[in-house]
Amino acid sequence: MVFDVKIEQLLQKQFGYSQFRLGQKEIIQDILTGHNVLAVLPTGTGKSLCYQLPAYLLNRPVLIVSPLISLMEDQVQQLKASGEKRVIALNSFLQQEEKRRALKDLAFYRFIYASPEILQNAVVVEALKQAKVGLFVVDEAHCISQWGHDFRLDYLQLGDIWKELGSPLCLALTGTATKEVVEDIKRYLSLPVVNEHIYSMNRSNIAMKVDFAASIEEKKEKLLMYVSELQSPGIIYCSSRSWTEALTQLLKENGIQRVQYYHGGMEPNERMLVQQQFLENQLDIICCTSAFGMGVNKSNVRFVIHFHAPTQLEAYVQEIGRSGRDQQNSIAILLYAEGDDDFAHSLLEIELPSSDTILYCLSYLRNHDQAIPLKQVESHFLYTVGIQETHWRFIRYYLHRENVVKNEHVEPWKIPESLHETIVAAVNKRLRNKHDKYRAMKGFIETKECRRQVLLGYFNELGKSELQNCCDCCGLDLEAYKKTNGEQEQWTFQGWELELARLLRQGEI
Repeated sequence: MVFDVKIEQLLQKQFGYSQFRLGQKEIIQDILTGHNVLAVLPTGTGKSLCYQLPAYLLNRPVLIVSPLISLMEDQVQQLKASGEKRVIALNSFLQQEEKRRALKDLAFYRFIYASPEILQNAVVVEALKQAKVGLFVVDEAHCISQWGHDFRLDYLQLGDIWKELGSPLCLALTGTATKEVVEDIKRYLSLPVVNEHIYSMNRSNIAMKVDFAASIEEKKEKLLMYVSELQSPGIIYCSSRSWTEALTQLLKENGIQRVQYYHGGMEPNERMLVQQQFLENQLDIICCTSAFGMGVNKSNVRFVIHFHAPTQLEAYVQEIGRSGRDQQNSIAILLYAEGDDDFAHSLLEIELPSSDTILYCLSYLRNHDQAIPLKQVESHFLYTVGIQETHWRFIRYYLHRENVVKNEHVEPWKIPESLHETIVAAVNKRLRNKHDKYRAMKGFIETKECRRQVLLGYFNELGKSELQNCCDCCGLDLEAYKKTNGEQEQWTFQGWELELARLLRQGEI
C-alpha cells in the first residue's frame, strides 16, 4: 500500500528506524485515517513516536498534554537534538516576553507541549484555537485517573478543553491501565468514539524480587549490599523527600559517590541538572520520589529498588518499567519491613484534606460579603495559614464545580450549605479507593505464587511465568544481575559490624 510505504519511509528518514515496534504502526495508521485512539503500550516501547510521526503528515500543530515540566523539557531537547526546530513547551521556564511571543506565533510550531494547569488559562486556549491544533495528545493518560481525582483536578477538565479546541483528533497514551482507568480516560476526555489499542504490560526482561527485612536498619543494610553488588545504573524509589536525601547520604558515607537525590521540593533547575547528569552517565544512582522517571529516556537502567513500597500496583509497574528499556536483563527489588504498612497508610491519609481543613476554608470564604480575588484567597490559605497546596486544589475543584469561582474571583454567597458534606464524602470515597489499591499492592508483596501472574492479573491479563529469572517465587539467580569483577566497587559491603571495623582500622592508620 502507498500509505504504508509513506510512513515506513518517514520512519527511516526522520527517525532513523528501519521498523516499527509493537503497536506503533497500527496506532499511527488509525490516527492518519481520522480515528481517535486510546493506546496502552508497555513502558519503554516508544509511545512518543505514535504522535511524533503523524505530526509530519498532518501539517497542523500537535498539542501534547504532559504531566511534568522535566518530562516536557526532556522531550523538547530530544526533538531539538534530532533537528526539529518547531517545538516549544509552555511552562514556567518561559519568561513572560517569550511566552507572549510564543502564544502569538503558535501556528508556527509543529509540537506544542503544555501542562493541564496552563490549559486552564483562557489566553492560552484562545491562542491554541487560533493555531488550529490538528492532534490533541494526552501523554501518560493514566494520570487522569491516578492524579486527577486527588491533587491535579485540572486533568478532569481536559475533555472540555478538547471540545473548546474544536474536537481535533485525540490520542491518549499510557503504559499502565486497568479497565477502570481506561473507562476514566474515555469518560473525562469525553471521547464518544475511540479505537483502543491495548497491549500486554509484561516486560519479560525485568525480574522481580521482594526482600523482607525485620527493621528499617536491616533494610538499609540490604540496600547497601544490593547497590554494591548489582550492575548500575539504578534507581532507588522512596516515599518521601527526606528519605531520598537520607539514603543518598548513607550511600555516600559508604563509598558510593556517583549518587544524587531527586524530589519535587528541589528547584526546577536543580532537578533538570540531576536528571541530565543521570542521562549522560555522570551519575550511577538516583534516590528519588515518584517525581522522577516518567518519560525519562534512559535505556540502560539495570535495577530499580523500592526502599518503600508504592501505594498502588499502577505506580509499581510504571516505576519498574524504567529499567531494561534496551531489552537487556534488569531486576526490580522491593524491600519490605514490618511497619511499612503504617507508613503507607499515613501517606494515604495526608494526601487529601481533612474535614477540619475543608470546614476552615469554607468558613473563611463565607465570612466575606464581597467577591475575593482567587489569587488573594490562595495566598492566604497557602502562605498565611499553611494549608497544603494539594489540599487546596481539591477544595478549589469543588468550588469551581459549584460555580463559586467566576472570572478568577470567589463569590462566597454562592457556596451551598451542603458543600462541606459533599467534599468530605468525596474525600472518604477516594480514601476507600486508595486503601483498596494498597491492599492489592500488599497482596503482591505477600504472594507465594508467581509475582508476574499476580501483577498482570491485576490488569486483567493472563500472565505466565518466565522460563528463567521470572521472580523470587518462581526462581531467580541474582548472580546474573551482579557486576563482573572489572565492574566491582573498591569495596563490598559485608554488614554493619565489619564495615565499622574497616572504618576504625582506617582511622588507626
